[in-house]
Amino acid sequence: MSAVLAAVLGATLAGCSATGGKRAEERAAKAAQGRAAVDTPRWTFAMVTHSGDGDTFWDIVQNGAKQAAVKDNIKFLYSHDVEGNKQAQNVQAMIDQKVDGLIVTLAKPDALKDVLAKAKKAGIPVITVNSGSEKSKEFGALTHIGQDEVIAGEAVGEQLNERGKKKAVCVLHEQGNVGHEQRCDGVKKAFKGDLQNLYVEGTNMPNVQSSIEAKLQSDKDIDAVVTLGAPFAPTAVKAAEQAGSKAEVDTFDLNAKVADALQSGKLGFAVDQDPYLQGYEAVDLLWLYRYNRDMLGGGRPVLTGPQIVTKDDAKTLAEYTKRGTR
Repeated sequence: MSAVLAAVLGATLAGCSATGGKRAEERAAKAAQGRAAVDTPRWTFAMVTHSGDGDTFWDIVQNGAKQAAVKDNIKFLYSHDVEGNKQAQNVQAMIDQKVDGLIVTLAKPDALKDVLAKAKKAGIPVITVNSGSEKSKEFGALTHIGQDEVIAGEAVGEQLNERGKKKAVCVLHEQGNVGHEQRCDGVKKAFKGDLQNLYVEGTNMPNVQSSIEAKLQSDKDIDAVVTLGAPFAPTAVKAAEQAGSKAEVDTFDLNAKVADALQSGKLGFAVDQDPYLQGYEAVDLLWLYRYNRDMLGGGRPVLTGPQIVTKDDAKTLAEYTKRGTR
């Protein structure tokens, strides 16, 4: 999908003539060699996210952003913090560096409102990614790139219905993250069975496992566990095994371990929002805006998901997960 969109964007700039097509091919060849495919100034774009340490999802986002940065002759900076106020401080630091563009997540939007107003006052274009689509335009962003979290949750609820599940647990690993709440809300909206939320300490995997295990031991009727991030899926599988539960574990997001677990049958399904595409398109759209004042979708949210991934799909995607692009 990312390759297709990149090609479409390249065609937009090149035009439909034979000469334009040749130039597009030349740009693609240069980018493949790790060289800039354009001769625009070397602008600096910064991405500031709410990621915690060691979250493989954000590694994939960065992979996409870095590859687009090479192609677009961009210097790419990245910082992150799970705490909203510290994320805001990181954004302020990028404003102080006078970056040419900002990419931010709005998992905890209230913490970012004031600092994004400062970015707008400084004339720095902003694109939001992954979380906070409902606040993106209000906070002055050009557009939002990601999946609609409620719609993604509804897709999970529908999938649980198709699988005949009756009682599920939605495991929230980061309190205060509005996107996580929206996912579980979406599941509850579409799921015909009983859904309960379980809050765990996401920075402490032993705590995550023990919390899920205790929940499954106390309620033998639970037949599905939904985790909100790929790193938590294997932990939920271990918890179910230790609890002697036959509950199916399903998850949001995809990585190499999840792809392997889907193939082996340890996981039922995953919901992929294509983090590589979120990073790639955020950088590419900022470049297009700086270069030509273009904005894909006219400023409306650009959706990258959700896509339900099952055992049948996992084998095909495994190659991409291992190279860090899915």
